Amino acid sequence: MAGMQGRGVLLDLEGRYGRERGVVGYDDLMATMRPQGTQIEQGDFLCLYTGFADLILSMRTKPDIEVLGRSCAVLDGRDQRLLDWITESNIVAICADNYAVEAYPAKLGKGELYPALPLHAHCLFKRLHLGELWYFAELARWLRANGRWSFLLTAPPLRLPGAVGSPATPIATV
Repeated sequence: MAGMQGRGVLLDLEGRYGRERGVVGYDDLMATMRPQGTQIEQGDFLCLYTGFADLILSMRTKPDIEVLGRSCAVLDGRDQRLLDWITESNIVAICADNYAVEAYPAKLGKGELYPALPLHAHCLFKRLHLGELWYFAELARWLRANGRWSFLLTAPPLRLPGAVGSPATPIATV
């Protein structure tokens, strides 16, 4: 398996919501991008810093599922304007420091049958990659301090000869 490389753009959802649960739709995403001066371009990796991975790490080896389930921002997979923007932006991936990128469980869908993870269904059928549980804390601090939000992202797979599938081992170059 080959790795991926391109321009990463970090959206600081933790800076906007803190550690409070926020279900982020299109309007909220745009409202986060504007003050950062963030421009998303075709081929970008959209990276979402929510503080979720930091929260998990702060719990050491005893994660509190109740606390985690009501903490940090997640995308609203049922927001059709958000899904349309994802498609139209031509990004190649959404990478987040949480474990689903989108809210789970998602809001109820329309009709009798609908995907439990609508953003996953939307992205995966369009061959757009999703990255979950990435660690962005140090990068977010550096980008905040330097007034920047883009960087070179290199995401090779962890080298495990003979294994099937492998987690990415992302590196940001600023």
